[in-house]
Amino acid sequence: MEERREHLSPRRLSHGLMRIDVNAFLGAYPHRRTPGTTPDALVGAMERTSIDQAWVSHLPSVFSADPSSGNAWLYEVASRERRLRPVPAIHPGRSDWQARLKEAGDHRVPAVRCDPAYYGLDPAGPEIRMLASACGAARLPLLVAVRLEDARQRQPADTAPELSGAALRALVRSDGNVRVIVTHADRALIEEVHFGSTPAEAARVWWDISWIWGPWEDHLATLLDTIGPERFVFGTGQPLRLPEASVAKLDLLDVSADVRAKVESENVVRGIGP
Repeated sequence: MEERREHLSPRRLSHGLMRIDVNAFLGAYPHRRTPGTTPDALVGAMERTSIDQAWVSHLPSVFSADPSSGNAWLYEVASRERRLRPVPAIHPGRSDWQARLKEAGDHRVPAVRCDPAYYGLDPAGPEIRMLASACGAARLPLLVAVRLEDARQRQPADTAPELSGAALRALVRSDGNVRVIVTHADRALIEEVHFGSTPAEAARVWWDISWIWGPWEDHLATLLDTIGPERFVFGTGQPLRLPEASVAKLDLLDVSADVRAKVESENVVRGIGP
């Protein structure tokens, strides 16, 4: 890839030079102490790993029955740091969810997130289907996480089940306009959903690379070859995961600069971004 120039801001970088992290968090993890959750710490990690822009979610809001206050804080933080773009949480089981979705559109967010299992909702139920339809109409991508931690790291209070392939397929099929970004998915689930979907359905799903094994297992290389680089986006899961891991996966791949550029930014800018 072309060399980045340190004095150029992310707004002035060409799309092929950017590295956009669609899967980052701010705020405390409720089940254990986690370092690096402040805006300054996140920006420092971005500097360390040459990440030009991060789509940030408010981590406590994933577990909150009312994420609205967390969203307000997220908007305020992002307004002060241009490299952070807010991804507010929408709880479709609340009566005010449509107002919160409109609020998100007014803030020109790149996506909204909903993790139905953490809200005690059926991942294929009527609430998430209504939200998917509304997101499709608003042309806002919907971001969902398969998991946040693996079984070895979960605390007793963190009992939400992982999203299944059937639930993800039902979500994509619920509305022909919804675009879905799935984070923390592994190779098996990605293949199950992609090859179990129609080409039109699969074309509206993007997968972040944070949970995919890189070399030497070569799961990421296999998926890029069999499914195609157009379906993958750069994500780290930081600070729950080290951002260097996602960078290293790409550094160790034997792929062209064009393929790497698609994963790092072009798929986000051309295929997902509003």
